[in-house]
Amino acid sequence: MYYYEPRITLLARPAFSAPEHLGVAWLGESTPGEQLAEFAGRLCYMSQRNPAGRTTRDYLENIKRQGHGSVLEHANYSLLFEGVSRSLTHELVRHRAGFAYSQLSQRYVDEKDASFVVPPAVAGDEALERAWRSQGDGALASYIALVEQLMERYAWVGDKVHRRKMAREAARGVLPNSTETKIVVTGNARAWRTMLELRSSEGAELEIRRLAVATLRLLAAEAPGFFSDFEIYEGEDRREAARVAFHKV
Repeated sequence: MYYYEPRITLLARPAFSAPEHLGVAWLGESTPGEQLAEFAGRLCYMSQRNPAGRTTRDYLENIKRQGHGSVLEHANYSLLFEGVSRSLTHELVRHRAGFAYSQLSQRYVDEKDASFVVPPAVAGDEALERAWRSQGDGALASYIALVEQLMERYAWVGDKVHRRKMAREAARGVLPNSTETKIVVTGNARAWRTMLELRSSEGAELEIRRLAVATLRLLAAEAPGFFSDFEIYEGEDRREAARVAFHKV
């Protein structure tokens, strides 16, 4: 199977239970995650009465403008990414602060039916795709053959499950960076903003840029107060990119 686009699923969003003795005078439409961030910010100054009469999203807009991004760290969102390559996740997991990752293991999962992610630079060109696919198909055939040969070599290992794990961890080295993987990513709103700012820019690698723009669309719809200052536009290369009004919040 070949992937041309990532698949993104929202797995978890913040829940918020406002304490009755410190209730905020909420105004306007908002989500629990946005309310949690506003509550945390107002606690710093004990301004629960909302003296300025701001809606939650107006409050968060001011937070972003002032660069007080620490309150955004209270709201966490968990996403499942599928149809992304190992090459992409090598870049993604470099974003450590504020993130947690759980990724498909090539030691425990048999990749004999592995899928591949067609690079955006290759997609749409018939000759390029044909040449690229032949390389992937060859690598997969080599992987399958190596696993079987290594199973024979490790015949002395009594535990068959452990023996197959040993074979897979050696054979996986022939699989290309474009091998499809799945990964659960949990991050707070501030961390997501940083990742999206960097990876949706025109200078980002094309596959992760595509993922970042798609992730931005999902999160901006889920919690506009955290991501409303991002703008998606068409870059000079005629591919989508994004820019942000308030940098490094």
